[in-house]
Amino acid sequence: MSAPPDSDRVTVEGTGETVGEARWAAMRALERLAPGVSEVQVEFVVVSQGERGLMGVGREPARVMASAPAPAPAAPASPEPHAELGAEAQRVVEVVTRIVGAIDESLRVSVTESDERITATVAGEEAALVIGRHGHTIDAIQHLVLAIVRPPGTELVRDVVVDAQGYRARRERRLREVAAQAAEQALSQGGAVVLEPMSAAERKVVHMVLADNADVETSSDGREPERYVIVTPRGADPSP
Repeated sequence: MSAPPDSDRVTVEGTGETVGEARWAAMRALERLAPGVSEVQVEFVVVSQGERGLMGVGREPARVMASAPAPAPAAPASPEPHAELGAEAQRVVEVVTRIVGAIDESLRVSVTESDERITATVAGEEAALVIGRHGHTIDAIQHLVLAIVRPPGTELVRDVVVDAQGYRARRERRLREVAAQAAEQALSQGGAVVLEPMSAAERKVVHMVLADNADVETSSDGREPERYVIVTPRGADPSP
């Protein structure tokens, strides 16, 4: 059950037989309203420790309130795809719309394109469903769209990105942290560190973050959409 949130934070209530279970339930409920939230951002307040009751009579659950910064508002949706969009961008609109429509019919899709990237942005009250836990859903959608629009073996000219509620900006911040951690790990173990598969735009972030690091070098391997970055000590064998 959610408490009335203010404009800056999202607040929920969790219940359970113990405070620990109530805290876990509150965290799960919060993740549905603010996908990608980290536990370090969450403030927990124990409302009630709960009562065991006597022989099962009068038992009350433990209650915990949890609050976190509200997610960024969804970008305003644009009208239906414009005629000036290229054929590939129009195809992206079509595929993304069909996929997210199966998740929630109220979701809307807008697309922008540049020489380097086609970005499909999903908007609507239920856009959080498109992101999923730790971004697994939106990444799966993005990989599927790329595979349909540009099948394996087709040359990748422009990256295809699917976004919702500013997730990709948050993801970029996380990628910067991952890149720095991978560099430290590569140097400490003296060998290659293989990162998870990423889109071309995400790989570019990792390459750029480590470009000025004189101690490591980066390379990409694999085929789209499973292409990934390898971080190695400079001059070392990039083989995993």
